[in-house]
Amino acid sequence: MGTLHHAPVPEKTGMLPLPGDMLRVSEEEYWETYYEMPDITYEWNNGVLEERPMGDTETFLMYDWFYFLLREYLKTNPVGDMIGMEVGFRLAIPGNTSVRRPDLALILKSNPVRIDRFDRSYGGIFDVCFEFVSDSKPEYVIRDTVTKKNEYCQTGVKEYFILDRKGPETAFYQLQSGFYTPIRPTLPDGVICSRVLPGFQFREEDLYLRPSEISMAEDQIYRSFVLKDYQEERQGREKAEQRARKLAAMLRELGINAD
Repeated sequence: MGTLHHAPVPEKTGMLPLPGDMLRVSEEEYWETYYEMPDITYEWNNGVLEERPMGDTETFLMYDWFYFLLREYLKTNPVGDMIGMEVGFRLAIPGNTSVRRPDLALILKSNPVRIDRFDRSYGGIFDVCFEFVSDSKPEYVIRDTVTKKNEYCQTGVKEYFILDRKGPETAFYQLQSGFYTPIRPTLPDGVICSRVLPGFQFREEDLYLRPSEISMAEDQIYRSFVLKDYQEERQGREKAEQRARKLAAMLRELGINAD
């Protein structure tokens, strides 16, 4: 771990602290100077800047698949708002204050703290947080699987999903009586079911297999919320084809060439 020291405010030339340095700044400095840095995304943990790690292609593919799934769910079940773009929120627990920027988050409509479309940070506590693990450094894994898990739990994040494109760190938690308990996959199909988002479910293995959108719309696990417009159009076509076949059969019985 590097030596902690007070970080100078960057000059207008755009000079930034070297990536990976442990820099100590006040919370006020963080919000005013480091929160909206154009080139490096920082979180803030009890006075220390923490650079958010870069992802890789496999993580992006998992993110893209999961984002689609969540978006389709909210389109069919508008129970809340999905937040991305590294919007931060403040977490205060005994002995520690931090600002975290989840990869994805949800604010339920039942949450008393709303967010404006043009807000760059959130003044409440997200109801669900999703983090996609980067393992380029051991401390990044610990941050997602231990540090943030503790912070999210103590501040009342109702569910926390940790998604690891390699698999070992993937885990799902729900808040019960002030503690996180694992969301276990159902047997024998291995489906993860959210308690906070009624009907939101997915096979854990599909995070890695990533089935196509059309195949998901035809899968009993997903068809209750994935591509509902497509399903309705397909059902309409099938009904029309059935009517056409019945009409053709009736005409043939009457000796009329349906062609």
